Amino acid sequence: MIPPDHPRYRSLMTRERLARCAKKGIVTLEGLTAHGRGEAFDYLIGERTTGSALLAEQTAAAFLLAAHQPVISVNGNTAALAAPEIADLQRASGALVEVNLFHRTEKRMRSIEQLLRDAGVDVLSGEAEQLLLLSHDRAWCRRNGIFSADVVLVPLEDGDRCEALVRMGKTVVVIDLNPLSRTARTATLTIVDELTRALPNITRACVDLSLTERDGLLASFDNNYLLKDAIREMTARLSHVLD
Repeated sequence: MIPPDHPRYRSLMTRERLARCAKKGIVTLEGLTAHGRGEAFDYLIGERTTGSALLAEQTAAAFLLAAHQPVISVNGNTAALAAPEIADLQRASGALVEVNLFHRTEKRMRSIEQLLRDAGVDVLSGEAEQLLLLSHDRAWCRRNGIFSADVVLVPLEDGDRCEALVRMGKTVVVIDLNPLSRTARTATLTIVDELTRALPNITRACVDLSLTERDGLLASFDNNYLLKDAIREMTARLSHVLD
């Protein structure tokens, strides 16, 4: 029997949660595929938060705290996996939370927003408009939310929208286990870590960082270094996996 503190136990519970949410229409079949791809990369970093990932998480907290209007953008997978963690981060950072979906229906929007509210999230409401220069449904967002944000934290992003947000001049922080993805390489700051490990670390840093520490992180961050270190971690683990 796998003990509850073992990383594999976490993976099993995560899969069960996603399967339940898929049956309710909160998670799409495409979302299940995306999660499986992320799990593969998580194995390559040893299912743990690396030193560079923790640095990125602290830097993400610094960006949120320094922002004029920070927004956490949530999709179906994020809501299914980490609604309570999103609530904690919202309280610690003061960020708005907005649901934004690639496979968008009004029914699915309502289901995800209700799941978040049940976990204690104050979800941004109001009419969405097709405000982003995209050819799919992620273009729909609220004018007083993602459209007006200066910093957007986007767990489990897609490359098209990440590029669109960066072109709009926004600071885009992503959580992406694949350091080679277009999202990871386009974002302002990339956290190569698993979602439910990353969010509590960002929340903790929002509470603990001093103003001096925050300013130092913002002045010194180097996303290219963070991506290279994630690849180095994966390469090192692969080279010694059979030792």
